[in-house]
Amino acid sequence: MSATEVTAFAPGRVNLIGEHTDYNGGLALPFALPMGTTVTARRGDAEVFRARSREAGDWVGTGDDIRGRSVTGWASYLAGVVWALEESGHRVGGCDLEITSDVPLGAGLSSSASLECAVALALLGLAGESEVERREVAEICRRAETEYVGAPTGGLDQTAVMLADAEHGVLIDFAAHTAAPVPLPLAAAGLAVLVTDTRVTHALADGTGYGDRRTECRRASEALGVASLHEVTAADLDRLDDDVLLRRARHVVTENDRVRRAAALVQDDDWQGLGGVLSASHASLRDDFEVTVPALDLAAATAERYGALGARMTGGGFGGSTIALVDEGRVDAVRDGVDAAFAEAGLRAPAHHLVRPSAGARRLT
Repeated sequence: MSATEVTAFAPGRVNLIGEHTDYNGGLALPFALPMGTTVTARRGDAEVFRARSREAGDWVGTGDDIRGRSVTGWASYLAGVVWALEESGHRVGGCDLEITSDVPLGAGLSSSASLECAVALALLGLAGESEVERREVAEICRRAETEYVGAPTGGLDQTAVMLADAEHGVLIDFAAHTAAPVPLPLAAAGLAVLVTDTRVTHALADGTGYGDRRTECRRASEALGVASLHEVTAADLDRLDDDVLLRRARHVVTENDRVRRAAALVQDDDWQGLGGVLSASHASLRDDFEVTVPALDLAAATAERYGALGARMTGGGFGGSTIALVDEGRVDAVRDGVDAAFAEAGLRAPAHHLVRPSAGARRLT
């Protein structure tokens, strides 16, 4: 039976490790954040969609607008979800949406996937389809962002947002299409994850940088005669004579290895070792994949200088956030050290978030 009002919540996500591996069929280990997006959907006129966002403003559109692909801006994420739901056989009628979010925009913390998944759960509940499998919802939201909005994401964000459990990461294998929970007992180990939003924003939908990296990875796999870089080993890299393609492929190969090591180190409670793997990931993203910016490099290096076990950029890069694995007793020192370094460099003051692995998307009513 359909409802007249449904409220859903979907978190943002932070990627512990495994960057730019999703669209290469590789591995990643993200977890969900405490912050997220809340969407209340109420039944409205048959073909009219109204949305009110405290953060982004108001939007009104019709089913024809959505199917005609004429919706742009932040509302395209909402329209994309409606479009992808209908493309997948889930008929949704017009509705009114109230939206609030505390996920920072453009910070690499998946504000878009948070919005998409909350909207999808609310609309499916409103249509009386509350039992749709969570992985299907994740795929619907990936299609919304990739095919409708035009942001070439690989599905990591939506998978993490939909499948996460509290105090766990999600180990995702994009080639095997599997996702498994990995305990992350950070609090029990006396550790915290400090997210530093550099406030250097990025927008993946514009295709700049991120789209270039996808193209370069595809060219590298074609040069090596494989369908995707997850099939490549370190020994294969010598066959690439283009330096740029070599470095892009090397990042993917070594990053997949780092994800495997990270999962094993967590299981062994080797947090010092995990910190080293995080730092190695940042170096690879900086030198081989070239997706960091000076503010990200400064935040990661300064966090380590003030006592973090390891630090790295998280998300697509070209701006956004870093994460630092920090002993709880060193959090203030790390945070203050990064603030001072940014001030000395003449950069805008960053924003910090102390986060823990949290539960995934869910309906609240």
